[in-house]
Order: sequence, then structure tokens, then C-alpha cells
Amino acid sequence: MSGHGAPELEVSGQGKQIYVIATSWHTEIMDGLVQGALRELEKSGTKDIVLQRIPGAFELPLAALRAAEAGADAIIALGVVIQGETPHFDYICSSATDGLTRVQLDYSIPIGFGFLTVNTEAEALSRAGLEGSKEDKGKEAVQAALHMLSLG
Repeated sequence: MSGHGAPELEVSGQGKQIYVIATSWHTEIMDGLVQGALRELEKSGTKDIVLQRIPGAFELPLAALRAAEAGADAIIALGVVIQGETPHFDYICSSATDGLTRVQLDYSIPIGFGFLTVNTEAEALSRAGLEGSKEDKGKEAVQAALHMLSLG
């Protein structure tokens, strides 16, 4: 779900346990993503929310796996990696994405993908759900995960 034309989904998290796993790098961006996710979870009626801060994007799959094993009904994965001068960006983004996909499919648990992989800090800020941002990827990740959860 991205950019102009993203659907506005009405979702419910009532009676569900939702884990929000969020990386620690780029504090301002991450705070926006987390707050967007928490606002949407509150709006959806979700009462059982577990927020876990983790070191970085490479750790997202293991945190998601542990959330799945702990009984999460859905997981919201939030993170940001900004392109640098080395191939590190490619390896981290690919590993995190592949790992989250694996957990989602292996455990049949929806994972809201709020993992920003951007070229610049300005691109991330534009998607972080902050005042003046064009998009709120934390909110969109919650809507996607809860919508998939509603499909049974």
C-alpha cells in the first residue's frame, strides 16, 4: 500500500493481541511510525497491544518470529533504512523483507509492513505520519494487517 490512492480501510482489532515491533534507528521517523500505528490500533478498538523496540531492521524477522511464538494475532513491523554509500542497504532491506515474509507465511500471521526503504531522510519523513508528512505508513501497516486478520 503506497502513496496516492492508498485505500482507507475500516478495520477492527477488538479482542486481538497485536505486537508492534519497531526499530530504534532514526528516532524522529520511528516515533512518527509508532505513533501512527498506535493511533490506528486505538481507533480500531485494539486493547491488547505489545510494543517492542528492537535495535535495527536486521532484527525485525527474529522479533516477528518471537511475537508469533508468543501468540500474536497480528504483527506490525516498523522500521526505516536510508540508502547509504555501500551495499549494506541492499543486504539489510532484502534480509529483513525476506525474513518477515517467511514468518508471515510459516505462521500464517498477518504482518503489517511498515518498513521504509528509502533513498533519503526527506523521503522517510514524508512517509512517517508526522505533521506535514504526505503519508502515514504506520497507520497503513495496521490497516493492512487487521484487514488480512479479518479474512480468517
